[in-house]
Amino acid sequence: MQHGFSTGQCATLACLLEVSAPKPGNVHRGADFEDLRFEDFVTSAVAIAPAMDAAVDRGVGKTVFAAVEATHRTLGTNTNLGTVLLLAPLAKVPRHGPLESGVVDVLAACGPDDARDVYAAIRLAAPGGLGKVAEYDVAGPAPADLLAAMRAAAGRDMIARQYAEHFRHVLGLALPWLGEGLDREWTLAESIVHVQMRLMAAYPDSLIARKCGRAIAQESAARAARVLAAGTPGVEDYHRALAEFDFWLRSDARRRNPGTTADLIAAALFAGLRDGGIGTRACDS
Repeated sequence: MQHGFSTGQCATLACLLEVSAPKPGNVHRGADFEDLRFEDFVTSAVAIAPAMDAAVDRGVGKTVFAAVEATHRTLGTNTNLGTVLLLAPLAKVPRHGPLESGVVDVLAACGPDDARDVYAAIRLAAPGGLGKVAEYDVAGPAPADLLAAMRAAAGRDMIARQYAEHFRHVLGLALPWLGEGLDREWTLAESIVHVQMRLMAAYPDSLIARKCGRAIAQESAARAARVLAAGTPGVEDYHRALAEFDFWLRSDARRRNPGTTADLIAAALFAGLRDGGIGTRACDS
């Protein structure tokens, strides 16, 4: 069941719901970074809507570039590259078709123009901690095959892994986990935070790994697992463990920001809003 939101509105609302939840280590309504504020994410959530509304008639790369360019023009900084990379293929799937099979077709149709535009968008956003790689480096020429580049990066980047594995973690894990939380009558914010812990425990955040190294990312995963072991929303030990984890994540400026996990959650929220799997349950939470 759909609830009257356009594709662009689903994208904006997904980003707003994601950033509003008090996720450990991320910007949210109660926590800013020194150089990145909650209002910046709100602004970029609105800025990307026109690009997502037009996605069904554009190539994936053109949608990614249009959304990143709109964010850059509005803010002059990168708040949403990973989210945009995930939303663009999902937004291109026609609304009358299922996302799971539709996104497979969308990804299979990506060509050299998509690779060129995605590489241009990444260079414009200038995300931190990319470093250099021997093959398909974003500082070099764009490849002819975007999916080949994403497959090459999938082992070190969960955004690329979604392209390589047909959004398995977004549609097959994060989305149903959100639904499980709502079925347990947790608020949407509680459900989002719990999904963040489940994702981080199972898949060490790749932004943390890129900025701080694999050992710190693995430690963040172990700490997320300890939060889950402490209980569930409403249990005092769980909330105490969340607060301790949040303190640890924020103790190294922005370097331990689990931004990739946040991107996966935003994409899952988009999918739920698009198809009504979250729908009014989310809006009423």
